[in-house]
Amino acid sequence: MTSLETLISLLPTLMKGLVVTLEVFLLGSVVAAVLAFIAGLMRLSKFRIVRFLAAFYVEFFRGTSLLIQLFWIFYVLPFFGLDLSALTAGVLALGLNYGAYGSEVVRSAILSVPRGQTEAAIALNMSPVLRFRRIILPQAWPLMIPPFGNLFIELLKGTSLVSLITLSDLTFQAMSLRTTVSKLEIPIFALLLIIYFVIAYAVTLVMRALEKKATVGRA
Repeated sequence: MTSLETLISLLPTLMKGLVVTLEVFLLGSVVAAVLAFIAGLMRLSKFRIVRFLAAFYVEFFRGTSLLIQLFWIFYVLPFFGLDLSALTAGVLALGLNYGAYGSEVVRSAILSVPRGQTEAAIALNMSPVLRFRRIILPQAWPLMIPPFGNLFIELLKGTSLVSLITLSDLTFQAMSLRTTVSKLEIPIFALLLIIYFVIAYAVTLVMRALEKKATVGRA
C-alpha cells in the first residue's frame, strides 16, 4: 500500500475526530456567547455586588490558564462529588474561559451607544427590557460581531486541548495515528492544519455575513 493510500485509509478516523471537534466548538461557542452577554450586562449593573461578581468571574477566568481550568473541571471536581463527562467538561471550560473575554466585547459595544438615545427612550417611558431590545442591542450588535468572530476562532483553536482529557477530538485522533503510522507524521499534521484552517475560514465567512446583514441600512 502506498503512502497516499495509507493516508486516505486514515481519513475515516480523522473524520470521527472532526465530528467531536465541531461538537465541542459549537456547544462551547453557545455557552461562551451566553455567558458573555450575562457577564457583560452584569458589569453594567447599577448594583455594586452584581458588578463585583461579574468582575470576579471575568478576572478569574481571564487570569488563569485554560488548560488548568480544564484539568480542574475534569479531574478535580469529581473529588467534590461533581463528576462530568469529558465532553461536558471541555464545553464548560471553553465556555467559561472565552465567555469571560466575550463579556468585555458586550460591555464595550453597549457603552458605545450614545447616552442620549438611552435617555430619550427613558423619556418615552420605555421599560429597561424594551430599551435594550429596541434601542441599545440593534446598535451594539453590529459592533460585537467582528470581535466575536475572532473570539470564536480562538475558541476553535482552544478545542485542541480537550484531547488532554481523553476526548477523541481531531487532535487526539491525529496524535494516535502518529504513533501507529510514524512514517506519515508530516502528512497527517499537514492535513490537520488544513482542516483547522478550513473551519476557521468558514467561521470567518459566517461572521462576515452576519455583520453585513446587521449593518444593512445602517450606513
